[in-house]
Amino acid sequence: MKNARPHNIFLERENETLSEYAFKTADTKGRDVYEEPCPTRTEFQRDRDRIIHSQSFRRLMNKTQVFLAPAGDHYRTRLTHTLEVTQIARIISRALRLNEDLTEAAALGHDLGHTPFGHAGETVMQKCFSPEFTHYRQSIRVVEKLEKNGKGLNLTHEVKDGILNHTGKNMASTLEGIIVKYADRIAYINHDIDDARRAGILTVEDIPKDIREILGDGHSARINTMVTSVIRASENKNEITMLPEVNEATNKLRAFLFETVYLNPTAKGEENKAMELLAALFDYFVKYPEKMPEQYIRNLDSEPVERCVCDYVSGMTDRYAIDLYNELFIPRVWRGRA
Repeated sequence: MKNARPHNIFLERENETLSEYAFKTADTKGRDVYEEPCPTRTEFQRDRDRIIHSQSFRRLMNKTQVFLAPAGDHYRTRLTHTLEVTQIARIISRALRLNEDLTEAAALGHDLGHTPFGHAGETVMQKCFSPEFTHYRQSIRVVEKLEKNGKGLNLTHEVKDGILNHTGKNMASTLEGIIVKYADRIAYINHDIDDARRAGILTVEDIPKDIREILGDGHSARINTMVTSVIRASENKNEITMLPEVNEATNKLRAFLFETVYLNPTAKGEENKAMELLAALFDYFVKYPEKMPEQYIRNLDSEPVERCVCDYVSGMTDRYAIDLYNELFIPRVWRGRA
């Protein structure tokens, strides 16, 4: 794998402006398939553009974040979540003088492989396909094999590393990738509170007082506290971390949300139906793989049918999955009846 060297103007600018701890574009491990450098963009800017123009990125607009088919236009989707993560990640990266282009690309791509119906879809793929299925591994498969009619996006190693290691115990190899992990948590904790308030599940006053005293009462105040904490704790260091007091309060708030929102019947009451729907689609296409789109059929020669069906079903939007289920399993005469 060859390194792709950007035009000297970018190398010079990064050397002049970025922190000593920033990942420099000149040090990239490159792409699986070598490409000549672009004269007007860094390699990570190219990755950002490829992600934004990808089909999987556009599909995020119709994938559930937390609330299934919410009654209202202002609830988050997987796309708006991604944009909020990216905005937070860029702020932190810029403040620390790290490589903002690398941070942005990894943040924009971190959920490309997410299933329909949020984490309920992920659970279905773990049951129907493999216990090892995760949305972050699927994101890598999307950018390496499924996008662009099987050619993939040919992203740089560092961007893929940030995508793969943005959640759980995984840790990216660059500070920029680690920032995405923090930004993801900051974003979803706060926008999930906002959506839960809109749904009438909780009020700000329901959040334990000791947490509010540290993080703040409002949406903007909490985000500002968390972001500022990461910046202050990570300044002039070769690590990304959060001030201990804020980190502890953030973890407590996350645990509170699991108890009151993520398992709440209002948010999750219909999940079993969504899971049954996806499982039915999975079983159907395992039995009739020839009815999948061509881009998934062509992989049947080299991969198990369950792998190809997982790629198809996990890539669906919520609405597409519902419409396809109706088409396959609901008699035409029954559709649209109250």
